[in-house]
Amino acid sequence: MSKTPQIEQIAMKELESLLERVKATQSEEDYRLLKKLVDSYVCLTDLVEDKQMTIKRLRQMLFGASTEKTVAVIKKTEEEDEPQSPQAMDDNARAPPQQTEDEPSKPRPKRKGHGRNGVDAYTGAEKIQVPHESLQPGDSCPECHKGKVYEMKVPGVLIRIVGQAPVQAKVYELQKLRCNLCGKVSTAQESEGVGPEKYDATVASMIALLKYGSGLPFNRLEGLQGSLGIPLPASTQWDIVSDAAKTVEPIYEELIRQAAQGEVLHNDDTTMRILGVTGETEAEAYAYEESKRKGVFTSGILSLAGDRRVALFFTGRRHAGENLAEVLRHRATDLCAPIQMCDALSRNEPKGFETILANCNAHGRRQLVEVAESFPEECRFVLEMLKGVYKNEAVARKRNLSPQERLRFHQKQSGRLMGKLKGWLNRQLGQRLVEPNSGLGQAIQYMLKHWRKLTQFLKSAGAPLDNNICERALRLSILHRKNALFYKTVPGAHVGDIFMSLIHTCRLCGVDPFDYLTQLHGHAADLPLSPASWMPWTYRATLDNAHTPTHRAL
Repeated sequence: MSKTPQIEQIAMKELESLLERVKATQSEEDYRLLKKLVDSYVCLTDLVEDKQMTIKRLRQMLFGASTEKTVAVIKKTEEEDEPQSPQAMDDNARAPPQQTEDEPSKPRPKRKGHGRNGVDAYTGAEKIQVPHESLQPGDSCPECHKGKVYEMKVPGVLIRIVGQAPVQAKVYELQKLRCNLCGKVSTAQESEGVGPEKYDATVASMIALLKYGSGLPFNRLEGLQGSLGIPLPASTQWDIVSDAAKTVEPIYEELIRQAAQGEVLHNDDTTMRILGVTGETEAEAYAYEESKRKGVFTSGILSLAGDRRVALFFTGRRHAGENLAEVLRHRATDLCAPIQMCDALSRNEPKGFETILANCNAHGRRQLVEVAESFPEECRFVLEMLKGVYKNEAVARKRNLSPQERLRFHQKQSGRLMGKLKGWLNRQLGQRLVEPNSGLGQAIQYMLKHWRKLTQFLKSAGAPLDNNICERALRLSILHRKNALFYKTVPGAHVGDIFMSLIHTCRLCGVDPFDYLTQLHGHAADLPLSPASWMPWTYRATLDNAHTPTHRAL
């Protein structure tokens, strides 16, 4: 027999004839069921034949939008006042997690969704002061002629937005005069501030931000610039950003040093591709240790020290744990062991360095989400318990609690929820209420196996609930992988790591990455002398103290 199923084309007349025969011989319920099946087949066929239909859109129409929210995973009916638990659940397990004492339930406010921005959102716009055409502060009022006008703190505003090329150009046409007797040519002098370099420092900042901060490949930017009449070849773009990366590398190394001093370290990795290591000789040259590893990964490391956050990216053969170990080599010896948040893979742990290991609750929860359709009642209880814990975390964040206050709050409010959850998980396996090899059984075993690390937030001040902040950071490299597909060489991957680290650290700190990169390029000579003075959170103070104009050319 052929393993590949045969796809037969069925005419609508045959389907209609089949429905008539079923209606005449079978029950009304069987007829309705078969008619729904036929209608679904016809609808699906029409969707597939539609040339405008994409796979993503078809999946959304068939299965709905992908979400892991509890209310979407376990659909509740209006008649249900509380989750119905299995017979094995006791009275405590049957009750859903209660609301915290200090935070009564409130309806969520509706999202605005209008997409409009106020004037305060345009922080990068040029501001032009427009004085009144006839009045000055202190003049008589033109209306009543008795009072005097004064200037208001909030001016009237008009916002005008124009389109332009990402990288612009100016052509200076210098007048040339030639003597008709001796032939000497006299050329006009360029305007002041033009500079000797063709490419301004802002060009490197813009290309790096588009390429490594927004996932726009060099070839795509080349096409866009060509359409706008300002050609910028991909090879030229690479020359510009690679030279700029050498300039800012001392800052990247200082970021690594400061990240090593963090109190909480998140790490994870994702797959990547480098064409330069696909050959056998180069693959052996870049293999890590004795494993002859052939995979290539981008590791993301997020370091938290108080309100300061540092993002680091490393692309190569090493896993996230090995890259974290390299970062921790820069850690001060007098500091205590940091809290490390990652998923339960052993390759995320840094060998040779002590950390307080915490595992991601979102990963454990996701295993329940995947089997919720087969075990709705059991998964509902677990998801509701974890939902209560995350509500407590939202309350702690809203109150801006210190790490110690947050720890005590979770111990009081979330400790009982996690205790009930652990008791329920143990009963499912201990009383043989669930098959250990089923999807639910494996999810329960995963949570029990890593329970101590999943509940680290109840033992250590500052321990996070999940690794979501690191997974969001890795979106930068995933965006690059989806758009550019690969790095061409190992040095090219290193350039990407440098700029992604600087750009995402700026975003985490609320700093304009374009302005930051431009200022770094403009003060290239000062960076190696004092890199700590040019961190995203210190460079503005350094500029204010220097009181020197920025040299903008590369």
